[in-house]
Amino acid sequence: MTTEIFDSAAVKAYFSGLQAHIVGALEDVDGATFRTDAWTRPTDGETTGGGASRVIEGGRVFERGGVNFSHVAGSRLPPSASAHRPELAGRRWEAMGVSLVLHPHNPYAPTVHMNVRAFVASQDGAAPVWWFGGGMDLTPYYGFEDDARHFHAACKAALDPFGAGLHPRFKAWCDRYFFLKHRNEPRGIGGIFFDDFAEDGFAHAFALTRSVGDAFLGAYLPILARRRDLPYGERERDFQAYRRGRYVEFNLVYDRGTLFGLQSGGRTESILMSLPPLVKWRYDWQPAAGTPEAALTTHFLVARDWI
Repeated sequence: MTTEIFDSAAVKAYFSGLQAHIVGALEDVDGATFRTDAWTRPTDGETTGGGASRVIEGGRVFERGGVNFSHVAGSRLPPSASAHRPELAGRRWEAMGVSLVLHPHNPYAPTVHMNVRAFVASQDGAAPVWWFGGGMDLTPYYGFEDDARHFHAACKAALDPFGAGLHPRFKAWCDRYFFLKHRNEPRGIGGIFFDDFAEDGFAHAFALTRSVGDAFLGAYLPILARRRDLPYGERERDFQAYRRGRYVEFNLVYDRGTLFGLQSGGRTESILMSLPPLVKWRYDWQPAAGTPEAALTTHFLVARDWI
């Protein structure tokens, strides 16, 4: 957090361009076109703004996917944003960013999430307070060592130019954040996560955020290429639907972005775009020992140094 000047126009231009670039690459992979759903927030006296949701459903590769851009502002910080910053309660705010979630059809292809965002809080007579946040994380249903190593190596490469200590710090943060406390298990195999980041000034923090956003396609597409056409059956689809339930639980119970969007009166369709289309819950079900399904929990859903 810092009071240094925040270039809102430059940040918005980058985020908008990043959305277009990623969607173009994903359309090349799937062969289908993402639906564009531009929206404007109705003025209610407290919150204004808009954005564009780019969504695919029932594609060749993606069962559901969305790449959202939003830029909204409000007159008072909602509880999810001000609870850990009580000194900012009641300030005007501005938030913008790109958030994506991809749910492939193939159970061997992992779900992935990436987000880069910026936040500014201001009030008369005081300098604005701003920060960046974001990261990416991988949620496999069937684990592969080479996928995990590649994804974490790409995350590390995005951060290394900005300081050797950032990757271990942001990886550990990701492991802590994407954790279902009520299940006592991580959501997936992690990646990187950072928030409230304004270290070394605007230029440095913005460049780091761009590096994370720009690294996404290289981190994920090689994994998708290896797994999207592997043969699978009903057993794998059933397990995928069961594990997707954990994804839903995290997003609705813990995710700060989801809670912020709902509490600030955000656009519900865009906020809940991240949820998978088919999910199952079972009562106290456990995979049989020695199966690939059991290996997900025993070998992959543990905090590890994958590199």
